This record gives sequence, structure tokens and C-alpha cells, in this order.
Amino acid sequence: MSLDASPAARSDAGVGATLAQRKGLVGYLPVGFPDLQTSIDAAVALVENGFDAIELGLPYSDPVMDGLTIQKATQQALANGFRVRDVFTAVEAVRSRVDAPVLVMTYWNPVVQYGVGRFADTLRDAGGAGLITPDITPDAADDWLAESERTGLDRVFLAAPSSSDARLAETVRASRGFVYAVSTMGITGARADLDAKARALIARLREAGATGPDTIAACVGVGISTSEQVGEVLGYADGAIVGSALVTALAEGGLAGLARTSLALSQGK
Repeated sequence: MSLDASPAARSDAGVGATLAQRKGLVGYLPVGFPDLQTSIDAAVALVENGFDAIELGLPYSDPVMDGLTIQKATQQALANGFRVRDVFTAVEAVRSRVDAPVLVMTYWNPVVQYGVGRFADTLRDAGGAGLITPDITPDAADDWLAESERTGLDRVFLAAPSSSDARLAETVRASRGFVYAVSTMGITGARADLDAKARALIARLREAGATGPDTIAACVGVGISTSEQVGEVLGYADGAIVGSALVTALAEGGLAGLARTSLALSQGK
């Protein structure tokens, strides 16, 4: 699948356009878990059961920011022979089956090893919306800023409660699609109580300019695992991001279990 490279032509393909229509539920799943085809089918199942956008995770050998559930899944994918090219195969396959934006979430080193420009071109041509890059900040991302401008891809940077006001402002200015607000400090994973710092962080992002899809959206991730939490987050943020709870559902219940969990979570919208 080949798309026009210009940012203007791609403006309706990014996640920002989706969030402009409604508050969104975003789901994360790693590519290649438990195998490539099942991970594609799983991503499609999310959209079929109420999710608005997809994050496909690129498995990495040193996932320092991932919780145990996601670490186990990505390590299994790597053990099964995952290759970076599988991400583009998955993006194209998912986009051919559902009309929802597909972002790739990746540590930065695999992108550098593949070639930043080559990665951007291949992701664009597969129909991907952009990248979420958890381990780089805008001031260290000159190559990615340039390539995302050239290709029109979204670039989603993370904001944490520990970020200074100046860093939040920089993150808002540099991001496209949405700003990823980390709801709790530390590694990812479902938690019984969503950290109250998320609400305060969204308020700070609003003050920094992320006032909604008319400027740039602010979405909350890391720790969301129930429909009640989805509803709580969507009460003050533009989107809710679910990861570990979905990976657990797929690991324990297969595609049917994932579909049930996805449908239940979407009831919080």
C-alpha cells in the first residue's frame, strides 16, 4: 500500500484526525506475539471491539521501560524469530482490514539500526500513522523530526509527572498526533488504582498548549486496565491507552479472550 508522502495529504490518516472526531481508546499489542499472524488478527480484533487506534509494539531485546507482562510477550516474539520488517507487514495487513490509525511504538535504537529515513519511508508506504518513541526526547530527535516532516508521519513523545514545565512545552510543540502522558512513574503495567498524578499532568499539558485535537491531543497511558478507569481518564483527557491488560488477555485467553476484554474496556467510553 502506497500513500502520498506529503504531510497535507496524510493529515486525515493520522491519529489526530480520529481524536478530533471523538475521545479515543488506543490499544497496544506487540508484533509477533504469540506469532505474527495472530498479532495481526489481535490488532484487528481491538478495532472490531471498540478501540479507535492501534499501537503495534516493536519487540526489542532491552525493553527497560516495559513491565513484566509486555517483556515476556516481546521476548517470546524475539525467540520466535521476529524481524523489524515484520512490523511493516503487520501495519499493512491491519490497515487493509480496518479503518483505524496504526502507530508503531518502538525504542529508538532499532530505528537507527534500520535507518531513520528508510524506516519512515517504509512505515508510510505500509499505511502507518507514525511512531511513539518512549526513550527519546525532542531535543535528541533531530533526525526523526526532519524525517517525520518529510513523510507526514505522526510523532508521539512522552510526558511524565517529573517533567519540567519547559520540557512539557517542548514536548507539546514537537509532538504530532498526540502527547503520551505517562500516568504513573516507572515501568508499564496494569495497576488497581490509576495514579492521581495523571489528572495533574494533563492539566499541565493543557497549560503548555495541548488543549485538545484542535491544537494537539493529550492521551493517558500506563496503568489502565478497567472500563471504569477508561471512563475516568476520558473525563479529563482526549484518549486512554491500554497495553498490559490486553497482552494478558491475549496470552491467557487467545483471540476470543482478547475480544471479550476489548469489548468490556470499550464500554468505558
